[in-house]
Amino acid sequence: MSIPQKQLQKVAKHYLALKEYKEFIDKVGFKFSVEEFNNLDTPQKAVLEAYLKRFSSLQDYLDAKVFRTLLNMAGISTTKMSEVLTLIEKEEIISLDRWIEFRNIRNELEHDYPDELEEALKDLKYCVDSFDYLHDVVVKVFEFARRYDESISLS
Repeated sequence: MSIPQKQLQKVAKHYLALKEYKEFIDKVGFKFSVEEFNNLDTPQKAVLEAYLKRFSSLQDYLDAKVFRTLLNMAGISTTKMSEVLTLIEKEEIISLDRWIEFRNIRNELEHDYPDELEEALKDLKYCVDSFDYLHDVVVKVFEFARRYDESISLS
């Protein structure tokens, strides 16, 4: 299995787990209030934590490994992360402003949660509400990779 295939397999694993957590959060109908959070049982709180961990892991992995690999597959070499993100935006895989906003929200959550619970829940809600956008990014990543390796698929 090639490096791009291994990386994309890991993306799919993170994405599918994130999707499961999102479906559970939607099913429960969690409203992201402090009162409601305090009334959740431990397994329900664990799902919120797991969602955040997968969201962060997926975004980090796309940033750190996959975007550069995609560009390498296309014969585009880059050295700076800012170049990578700019080129990935030009390929219409991400919106750079939205991607940077994701990073900022994720960083706030990693540093503030659970000390500032109300703010953390607001940021967590943003991440949950952003699932559809992250889904679109993952789909575009796989579509881009398939241009260079037809054996790659999300499933």
